[in-house]
Amino acid sequence: MTENRIARAALTRLFEPGDTVGLALIARHGAHGALRIAIGARPAVPFGDVSADELAEALGRWAPRIKDLDAEADLATIERLGGGFLTPEDDRWPAGLAELEDAPIGLWYRGELGRGIPATGRSVAVTGSRDSTSYGTAVTGDLAHALAQRGICVISGLAYGIDAHAHRAALAGNQGEGPATIAVQAGGLDRDYPSGNAELAGAIRANGLIVSEQPPTTAPTRYRFLRRGRIMAALAGVTCVVEARWRSGALNTAHHAESLGRHVAAVPGSVHSANSAGCHRLLKEGGAVLVTDAAEISELLAA
Repeated sequence: MTENRIARAALTRLFEPGDTVGLALIARHGAHGALRIAIGARPAVPFGDVSADELAEALGRWAPRIKDLDAEADLATIERLGGGFLTPEDDRWPAGLAELEDAPIGLWYRGELGRGIPATGRSVAVTGSRDSTSYGTAVTGDLAHALAQRGICVISGLAYGIDAHAHRAALAGNQGEGPATIAVQAGGLDRDYPSGNAELAGAIRANGLIVSEQPPTTAPTRYRFLRRGRIMAALAGVTCVVEARWRSGALNTAHHAESLGRHVAAVPGSVHSANSAGCHRLLKEGGAVLVTDAAEISELLAA
């Protein structure tokens, strides 16, 4: 077990996703050096764009978590669960994540990694409202099933509603050529969240992957839910929003895709449906493309 892997595993517990000071430390000193500085084992000296005040504030933010650091125990836990931990140095690290300015320090995973993580050109993120309508459920099922039959991996967030329907339809349409679907969780992989989707999570692990930048036992929070959207967007060549309310979290994933220069697609709905207001907002205000079937999404992916 390398020093770098252990350090990155520890840092996923110490730093929140997108911690700019923490990421700057890693870029400057490497994972092991950053860990030593963060826990007070090496002097903390301001550098680059990180001021003394910013560094001091970050050290204070990390200090309460130092007592909980046990990277080797976390790595043993994920292995016991049949999973593992990927770092940017690994051959199987998803290339799409390199385009994120705040890429994950590492990725914890459970499932069939032997099939690999498909390139962005073979992956589509499908997401939307948790309180999906019968219309959204039907459209999601059609899209995800047809995408899977084309050998395209469907990425989503394992949430209730559109996400869960996307995963289920992808599993049903899987042609056995690579992972059917990948779920990105906001918390540790020692428990399925939400618990009501535990059976679905088991099916995903058997035919795909569940990944998270959070170590085992970490609870999901609103901030972590929002941050995981950037991973979903970075893993996919196209992000498709099927149903979303005006301020839906699914729009956050779409905005991350836009910032990466990836295609964003939106499914239109009734002008009377609050569940489609966010999709119409993307079409009106952003660079989203209106799509109605998997063939149109595939065309975007090929482009």
